[in-house]
Amino acid sequence: MTEIVASFEIKRWDAEVYQEPAEGQTLSQVLVEKEFSGAVTGTSVARLLAARSEGGQGYVASERFEGSVDGRSGALVYQHGGIVGGGVGTSFGNVVPGCGTGELEGATGSVEFRHDENGAAVTFVLTFVGA
Repeated sequence: MTEIVASFEIKRWDAEVYQEPAEGQTLSQVLVEKEFSGAVTGTSVARLLAARSEGGQGYVASERFEGSVDGRSGALVYQHGGIVGGGVGTSFGNVVPGCGTGELEGATGSVEFRHDENGAAVTFVLTFVGA
């Protein structure tokens, strides 16, 4: 098992509201493109489904990454999400089994995104077949 932490920058954020009732939460879908640097280098494209209200927000996403993770090149698909409300947040994410290509083929594990005063970062905890 290998833990890899890297920074990323959001290069594109195209949000489209698909439901905005007079009362309650706003629902939107978002196309996001990211560029990663550090132990993870490359780019990704994600599609998020998001819900936002005065009391909190949450999202779920599918994301495809292409590049290098800890010196291994290829592509990965992972699904992740998070919820924030009342000053408390939780997040989750996992690599989709069997989705890796190239030197990332057979990778399994988790992924967690963080946005704070230090910027945006991702943490992968991965196991590589044969490692």
